[in-house]
Amino acid sequence: MGSAVHAQTSPGLSIPADSTRWELQGQAKVAEYQGRQCLFLDGGAAILKDFEMRDGVIDVDVATPAKRGFFGLDFRIANGGANHELVYLRQHKSGLPDAMQYTPVFNTGFNWQLYNGPGFTGAVDIPKDVWFHLRLEVSGAQAKLYVKDMEQPALVMDDLKSGIQKGQVALYVLTGATYYSNFEIRTTPDAPWERHQPAMPANTLTKWSISPVYDALARDLERPLTADESDAMQWQNVEAEAPGFVTLYRYLQAPHPRVTFQGDFSKRLEPQPDMKVVYARTSIDCDRAQVKKLSIGYSDDVSVFLNGKILFRGRSAQGFRDPGFLGIVNPENDAVYLPLRKGRNDLVLAVSELGGGWGFICRLTGQKD
Repeated sequence: MGSAVHAQTSPGLSIPADSTRWELQGQAKVAEYQGRQCLFLDGGAAILKDFEMRDGVIDVDVATPAKRGFFGLDFRIANGGANHELVYLRQHKSGLPDAMQYTPVFNTGFNWQLYNGPGFTGAVDIPKDVWFHLRLEVSGAQAKLYVKDMEQPALVMDDLKSGIQKGQVALYVLTGATYYSNFEIRTTPDAPWERHQPAMPANTLTKWSISPVYDALARDLERPLTADESDAMQWQNVEAEAPGFVTLYRYLQAPHPRVTFQGDFSKRLEPQPDMKVVYARTSIDCDRAQVKKLSIGYSDDVSVFLNGKILFRGRSAQGFRDPGFLGIVNPENDAVYLPLRKGRNDLVLAVSELGGGWGFICRLTGQKD
């Protein structure tokens, strides 16, 4: 892959650390480290100005003395930075299955809890306090990240999720001192835009309507909506994406609540400031009364109502079930048995967000009568 791509690339554009082409945001500055002039980031970004890329190759050297952190590359940045693709490494997860991760960012919201596993996360050894090389190859709706080894990609992103086809690029560090040097970028000819999406299981509930966003702490999330409340809401029709996720950040501005229990497990039952809630509804038609199993994954907090009655209440937020809990979303996370009546049944979810991705997935399986 590498040699074929390089044969077609345009001449590379090298951007020194002290170039005025960099727009430095947050904790980002020009520095010197281990004998190199470089960019230092620790909770900041360095955005390349006056340059947009659809397909191309980014090369950069990285060094990080931090024990813990998140550092990587933003690409196809659009809408003032609200939407983009992001691939990053976690120093503290070196060698583990989630040492690196790709996530799309929608309306300023990261979605790492929803997009996880093959194509999104992977294991890699992350050197500490020495320079090593990163290469990102972006081609159509796919991308590959190389870490140290430029022959075999460490992470293959087989289906980029944002849908953005062109945008800016940036160096990014959420936290953890990280240095970048020898940055080079070059464009490549546009590859065909081919989505590689997984199959949609036949038992997935795909057609939903979502409400506006509400203050979760101002509502009783265990009380079903009345008919008048539901009628007064402005509902938006949405459709689940394969393999069944309704990714709410696609449609809504991401909230950024101040979660207290992630740093103090004793606060896990306290109200969480700025938590927001959205209602999602769908209908299930039955030819007779029966009980079916609803398998549900959600981020981060859900109430399940059927025909105006609450059946289930759960929280699956990062750090909630135990201090190391990540809150990764899968349809097998939880289940509730639905007593369905003959005819139309109204299923409503109240889904709240506490960070890491806002969404849900529902699959309706086997008769249980």
